[in-house]
Amino acid sequence: MADALKEMFNKEFYKRLAQEFHRADKNFNSEKFLKDVTKGLEDLSLNQRMRNTSVVLKEHLPADYSKALSIILKVAPQFKGYVSLIFPDFVGQYGHDNVVLSLSALKELTSYGSSEFAIREFLKRDLKGTLKVMNSWAADVNPHVRRLASEGCRPRLPWSFNIPEIMNNPELTRPILERLKTDKELYVKKSVANHLNDFSRTHTDWLLDLFNSWDKANPDTAWIIRHASRTLIKKGHPGSLAVFDYEKNVQVELKDLKLKSNKIKLGDELSFAFEILSKKTSPQKLVVDYAIHYAKKSGVNNRKVFKLKELQLKGLSAVAISKKQIIKDMTTRKHYAGKHLLEIIVNGKSLAQKEFSLSV
Repeated sequence: MADALKEMFNKEFYKRLAQEFHRADKNFNSEKFLKDVTKGLEDLSLNQRMRNTSVVLKEHLPADYSKALSIILKVAPQFKGYVSLIFPDFVGQYGHDNVVLSLSALKELTSYGSSEFAIREFLKRDLKGTLKVMNSWAADVNPHVRRLASEGCRPRLPWSFNIPEIMNNPELTRPILERLKTDKELYVKKSVANHLNDFSRTHTDWLLDLFNSWDKANPDTAWIIRHASRTLIKKGHPGSLAVFDYEKNVQVELKDLKLKSNKIKLGDELSFAFEILSKKTSPQKLVVDYAIHYAKKSGVNNRKVFKLKELQLKGLSAVAISKKQIIKDMTTRKHYAGKHLLEIIVNGKSLAQKEFSLSV
């Protein structure tokens, strides 16, 4: 994924960036900036390109931080998506002597891409003060800002450094999560659920107590709890199963797991079907997942669990389930030829496996 993203920071992008900065500030030397920022570009990784952009901008913008920031805020709206992260990165690196101005800028800049990585530089230096500001963001009318309130202080934010204080004490971010637990915006709900899921490995009891204190009758809260419980449910954790009344001691038999083909090519569908038969006279609430053990270049398989179905299985009844998934390369996953394994999981228990081979 990083290799694909770094190609966004190419010479054409920097040419456009130089033009926009010159348009915002006639004193900006766009030709010199372009020369400096693209020097050795091909050898730089994604993160190096990001940081190099901030460093070179610092050399070409006014030495006065507030003036430099005012120019950045003029340019930033012209860029959307991942490339826009260069603007909050500048703030994260050089804005610590003017925290009020910098946090205000991060709040504005997050609408164009995200300030989730940059805000952590301020959390690292002043955890209490920065969390106080982020708590106010949780009530903002802008969903991008509300999402930043949760995402920016995640204890284990992907592609960023961890924050040990939050990892060790989930109560620090609880006020933010409490404010967002009924948020209707999916973009925000996903962040809150991911934030909570980060605690599932180390603060399981705290997490389950929190879930049990929330009103699951609210559909948005229920969505967050369910998504935040996914890791625990996939492991069959009894407490997490109890939150949504899933059967703890599941009594079922999985029959006739079949693959349409056990030899597929990259780009083809993995098609499978099976039947679940109840071995109990009373109904059982089930969550059915499947996992693919992907062959890796190293020869070690990597297990990835996918959601499949939730159902109420009547006593001594059966249900047929089928699924198709296209096996193709993505920015987050590259496939390798070799033996793969399909696994069916019911309420956290592995009930059947089937091997298939992939050619690329």
